[in-house]
Amino acid sequence: MTRPRAEHDERLRHALSFGAAATSYAEHRPDYARAAVRWALGDPAPGVRVLDLGAGTGKLTATLAAVGADVTAVEPDPAMLTELRRALPGVRALPGSAEAIPLPDASVDAVLAGNALHWFDMAVAGPEIARVLVPGGILAGLWNVVDDRVDWVAGLARVSGSAVIGPRDTPAGWRAETHLPKAGGAARFGSPEQAEFPYGQRRTADSLVAALATRAGVLVMPKRERQVTLDRIRAFLAGEPETADGEFTLPMLTCVLRVRRL
Repeated sequence: MTRPRAEHDERLRHALSFGAAATSYAEHRPDYARAAVRWALGDPAPGVRVLDLGAGTGKLTATLAAVGADVTAVEPDPAMLTELRRALPGVRALPGSAEAIPLPDASVDAVLAGNALHWFDMAVAGPEIARVLVPGGILAGLWNVVDDRVDWVAGLARVSGSAVIGPRDTPAGWRAETHLPKAGGAARFGSPEQAEFPYGQRRTADSLVAALATRAGVLVMPKRERQVTLDRIRAFLAGEPETADGEFTLPMLTCVLRVRRL
């Protein structure tokens, strides 16, 4: 009986690790492919009232605003929420969580989560998300993953280790790992759909290392282990012709899991 509790505590420890790196997260994490965001919202979209749940520093929030959504952001971490409000002062941004959403019943047409859905306790969050959605509304999770079908990216994943580039961080792993858990709210939603959208981000070796340093698995490492891990990644990038000098494009995809509320 202790294992589920231990797993819950470990997930919570990872989920709450980002606040200490909020400024770096805002600077180095990628935003989301607009085509992926439009697909996540549905075709046709049920409406323009969108909740960005677990919004972090507003990476997805900004893209939603750019495609014309009337977006409300909800984020539990005070440091991340402060960074979001600083970057997007015109967006309504509220403290709250997937398990306790500070919005009325049937008040949004879509709920989106950027690199966050896997942190939610869906036994509680599923009914809560269903509560704030209109009938027929959309729940979608978006993940930015590295494209390890490219040889040097596959090498980067091997060198980095699973604490840095984990099972949801590559296309095949994402397809296998993402689903709407059956506990709680899954019965309130229809069949899931998955889609992937090619995306790339301009990087230098230093900025890529800085971005990887904001991963939860890195943030919770002991200081010495974290330094050894990042030095190993830096050495790998220095030895690859694609990444050794100047700027390069990191091949990525924005992957989307989408369901509709019944």
